[in-house]
Amino acid sequence: MSQYDLVILGSGPAGKAAAIQAGKLKRRVLVIDRAENFGGVSVHTGTIPSKTLRETVLNLSGWRERAFYGRAYRVKDDIRAADLRARLDMTLNHETDVQEHQFNRNHVTTMNGMARFVDPHTVEVTAEGGEVVRVTGDRFLIATGTVTHRPADVPFNGTTILDSDEFLAMKQIPRSLCVVGAGVIGVEYATMFAALDVRVTLVEPRPTFLDYIDRFTISEFTHLIRDNGVDLRLGAAIEKIEDARKHVEVSLANGRHVRAEMLLFAAGRMGATANLNLDAVGLTTDKRGRIEVDRKTYQTKVAHIYAAGDVIGHPSLASTSLQQGRVAACHALDTPTLPESPWFPYGIYSVPEISTCGMSEEEAQERAIPYEVGIGRFRETSRGHIMGVENGFVKMLVSLKTRRLLGVQIVGEGATELIHIAQAVLNLKGTVDYFVENTFNYPTLAEAYRIAGLDAFNRMPIPDAYKVKRAPKS
Repeated sequence: MSQYDLVILGSGPAGKAAAIQAGKLKRRVLVIDRAENFGGVSVHTGTIPSKTLRETVLNLSGWRERAFYGRAYRVKDDIRAADLRARLDMTLNHETDVQEHQFNRNHVTTMNGMARFVDPHTVEVTAEGGEVVRVTGDRFLIATGTVTHRPADVPFNGTTILDSDEFLAMKQIPRSLCVVGAGVIGVEYATMFAALDVRVTLVEPRPTFLDYIDRFTISEFTHLIRDNGVDLRLGAAIEKIEDARKHVEVSLANGRHVRAEMLLFAAGRMGATANLNLDAVGLTTDKRGRIEVDRKTYQTKVAHIYAAGDVIGHPSLASTSLQQGRVAACHALDTPTLPESPWFPYGIYSVPEISTCGMSEEEAQERAIPYEVGIGRFRETSRGHIMGVENGFVKMLVSLKTRRLLGVQIVGEGATELIHIAQAVLNLKGTVDYFVENTFNYPTLAEAYRIAGLDAFNRMPIPDAYKVKRAPKS
């Protein structure tokens, strides 16, 4: 039996950040993961693979050049599943190697196997070969992430009816694809494969999707993905999914049917906590397997046990998980640290991208905050024309009372990179004046911020301090 200052269950973004932080504090830290290669869902089946796939799709399909060379233009005419996997394997190998190097450099001990609690300070780790080892720790961090939601009435077969973890291992690209679930995963994969000219039907039982995004932004995004070939069916509850061997048949409650060569079921994920034996430490989860924590420290109701990352639910982003793991490790090891910033960006790597930071119009209205809106479209920038960007925009919400920036929503090329300008201004409590006073590199897509800022500025009351005071006529 071995004793550690901090034992971390899971090696995804939260577990990785916590382990490196604890290592830098020169504490004895152990990371346990069931997989031989570290990195968790983020590296192997989630964030990194899906974003790598997106870049590969856009490159091989010539998507970004079609504005110049026509919709039929392709860099590679016959794109196969093996072409998509080639770049993916290289990227994943690199990510795994970097993480192992970071663990070694910071003297983080690692162990492979399934971990379960046997008492509040002890976990039992079962290796693949059946060997069992017991480990004790002063503090624990649960960072086990999530697993796919697999309802019993969906006939998963690993070839034509797949969950999001299996999807990347497809043997061939289908001619038609039905995606069930218009959450982040479903929207990303649906729009990627539409860019490959696959006939995609995106089915969502609810009448709306991505509800935390500004409704105007979603309306514009919906128009763009439909124009790109995605058949979006909202408010379409599923009655039956049938494996018909050569195709998949989906019956909807509204009487319609969807037939496709392949179906991706992406309707939700569950916290990976079922095998942890949390009863042994007095912890419970909600119906989706998620653990409740103090959102400032990530401490559970059991003082020496912490949880971070997707296993605690919203916002379930790799970026926020990294921050949560760092903060949790510092608190667990009694080390002061800077708190998390109140404003963080959301990024959806669809085609086109969506990224937001701060309030939506709906939130501003709920809080009864008087506001003005400014919009800068990418086609209004010279860089947009140079790049062949026909769509996309920056939408800015500004307080009429204080002139402070309230929120920014971006749709289009580079949205997930551009959003960090908004994040900085929001966290520094900046105003719309920042975008009017400052010069942006020319030509850049970031100029859309200035266009949006001027759009709002020109429709807002001019403060007395800004008015030119002229000398009286003699």
